[in-house]
This record gives sequence, structure tokens and C-alpha cells, in this order.
Amino acid sequence: MNDIAKIINAIKLAQNLKMELRHSWLSNGRQESVAEHTWRMSFMAILIAPYIKNINHEKLIKMIIIHDLVEAIVGDIPAFNTLYQIEEKNKKEQMEFEAALEIKNILPKEIGEEIFHLWLEFEEKKTYEAKVANALDKLEVQLQHNEAHISTWLEIEYEMLYKMSEHVNFDSFLSQLKDVIEKDGENKMLEAGIKVEKYKKISDS
Repeated sequence: MNDIAKIINAIKLAQNLKMELRHSWLSNGRQESVAEHTWRMSFMAILIAPYIKNINHEKLIKMIIIHDLVEAIVGDIPAFNTLYQIEEKNKKEQMEFEAALEIKNILPKEIGEEIFHLWLEFEEKKTYEAKVANALDKLEVQLQHNEAHISTWLEIEYEMLYKMSEHVNFDSFLSQLKDVIEKDGENKMLEAGIKVEKYKKISDS
């Protein structure tokens, strides 16, 4: 198979992200696709670029675009499914690693290697670009929850609202952005009559 055929196959595989639905809902009541989440994360990265110093923005955008590509094979597994389930978390990680290898092998060697290593870097969350990408991932998810009707939130997501700090505390601007998003989510919960103090205590424990 020549390189063009391999590239076309990978592009066709990526269409699955347009159809794979996440546990996030839009403000009009429609469920969100993985591709839509990825697009807005990318847009966020462009908007925050002037405020994040000493970062490779091209690498950041590439990492964001491919970070959920494995879900074209394994589907979306919501974060709350593995939050307190170590066995499920390990299972998810193994499935996604195998999917990343499969995607790598679909593509021409050089492109496949780059995408695989960018995905792996995101998952390890050690480099500055990976930390920023992970922060934007968590922030975009919460933004989308804030825009959706409160009835679409599961109770565990009340608690997860207060767990974003650990993902942004390495950067002051991202921390400020998190504070605004968290406050909007908290106000949404308060308007719905939800006792937020209970969930703040759980997240702090």
C-alpha cells in the first residue's frame, strides 16, 4: 500500500470522531461529538497563545488534535468511569495504547511515529506542552458542562468541578481561567439548589 492510500485510510478512520458521542451536551440539548470537543480545545489553544510563554504552539496544537484520536477505535470512555476505579483505569490505558499503536501502523512510518509519540507525550503529562494540553482538555470539558442543562450532569460531576486545580496549578493564567470556569459551574449548581459545600469537601479529601 502506498503512502497516499495509508493517509486516506487514516483520514477515513478519523471520521469516527465526528460520530463518537461524549458524555457532554450542548446548550441546544444535542450530545457532543469527540471531534467537536477537539476543535474547541484547539481554538482555546490559539486564544491563550499570547498568555502562555515558552511553549511550542505548533506542537501544542498537533497534540490537541490527536489526543483523542484513539477514540476512533475504542470509543469515548468518560473520566468519571475511571476516577476511583484503578482496574478500569488500567484497562482503559491499555486499550488506548493498543489503539495508538494501530494508528501508528496504519500511517506512513515517519508520520505514524510522530503521531504516536505526540499521543504518548500527552498521556504522560510531563512536558510543558502536554501539561497545557491536559489543562485545556479539562477546562473545555467543564466549559461545555456549564453551557449544558444541569439535568445532564451526573452527581460525580458536581465533585469533578472542584478537581480542576491539580491540572492547572503550574501556570498562573490557566489557574485564573480555571477560577472563572469553576465559578460559573458553581453558580449553575447553586441556581439548581445543589449544596456545593458537600462536593467541595469531597474533592478536598
